[in-house]
Amino acid sequence: MHGNTEPSKGFTGSAGGPNRRRFLGVGALAAASVVASAPAPFAAPAPAPAPAPASARPRAATRPLFLGTYTSAEGGGTGVGLATYDTVTGTISGAGTVTGVEDPSYLAVHPDGTTLYTVNERQDGGVTAIALPGAGGGSPTVLGTRSTGGAGPTHLSVHPGGRWLLSANYTSGSVAVHPVDVSGVLGERTDLVTHSAPPPGPGQQGPHAHQILTSPDGGHVLAVDLGNDTVYTYRLDTLAGTLAQISYARLRPGAGPRHLAFHPSGAFAYLANELDNTVVVCAYDAATGELTPGEPQSTGAGQAGGNFPAQLVVTGDGAFAYLANRGHNSLTRYAVEASGARLRLLGTVTVGGDFPRQLALSPAGDLLFAANQRSSSVTVFHVDPGTGELRSAGAPFRSPVAVCALPL
Repeated sequence: MHGNTEPSKGFTGSAGGPNRRRFLGVGALAAASVVASAPAPFAAPAPAPAPAPASARPRAATRPLFLGTYTSAEGGGTGVGLATYDTVTGTISGAGTVTGVEDPSYLAVHPDGTTLYTVNERQDGGVTAIALPGAGGGSPTVLGTRSTGGAGPTHLSVHPGGRWLLSANYTSGSVAVHPVDVSGVLGERTDLVTHSAPPPGPGQQGPHAHQILTSPDGGHVLAVDLGNDTVYTYRLDTLAGTLAQISYARLRPGAGPRHLAFHPSGAFAYLANELDNTVVVCAYDAATGELTPGEPQSTGAGQAGGNFPAQLVVTGDGAFAYLANRGHNSLTRYAVEASGARLRLLGTVTVGGDFPRQLALSPAGDLLFAANQRSSSVTVFHVDPGTGELRSAGAPFRSPVAVCALPL
């Protein structure tokens, strides 16, 4: 089971504070996929009032949206939620569920757009591949599941070359690599690395790998470990699928680093520290893979202990960054200055939900999605490209224990 220091998968305890979500089931995942044709329990909200007549608005288009949940949580979902969103209004419409996938709490898509991948955040951790229908239509199909070799995987990403899937096991503090074949199917794990040094931070019982991603240049893989207050840099052998550690960056004790987001230039990255309620600008050396953290900065969301930053996203032009605040239930807006070297706090806006665990920008960058775990909702915002200001796109979309929203 999880420890008691990181509230990211928690629900409100008797005293009103966050505590760790408990794993409610262990075992193999169902081999078959059943796609529900009815939208329930993913019900669309009432549409927001239109600011102008239809003739004055751009022609609407819809795009796919995938939703992650905890199937083993009370009130949770039954698999990966299927939905669409209107690219003009931001309105979400439910389209069913891919069942046979347990605790799909984080999602990622293959670079070619043909396969969806999800973690299975359980004691016996796994990663599952789901084939997406092509232009001719059809239903998503579960391709199979592979063990991550650890417990409680919370994050995964596909290497830019499309041949390797990377995953982070939170509970056991390890990172794993799986091969991806041309059909999107996952092969047996080729590597598993457990973080053993430096030692855990104050109050931690061991390492807790929370994220794994590839640097923008594609040369290195970085793993963020909340338990060890450390970001590790690896080199991935793209022939063997193995990781070789080449450096690590130590955060101040008790920071609890959770999520890293790169500036488009690749020269800087921004780190959300869950436990001390700060963000840090990090310099990144693409030649060596070395990450150099700067000084902690305010989230604008109160004091540590009452707010737990979750995820940062950066706009495609590198002009603004947004942070999800669990506890304060807000989104922090930063201006990115000095070619990425500096974040300037602009303020916060209410997220319109409870415990925003994850954020995602639409591919066009003009919509921001927030998955709100405790209110079982997804809220959508219009993004002003000039000021970075966020404007609500309407009523929240109801989605059971929403912990991830992936717009394509």
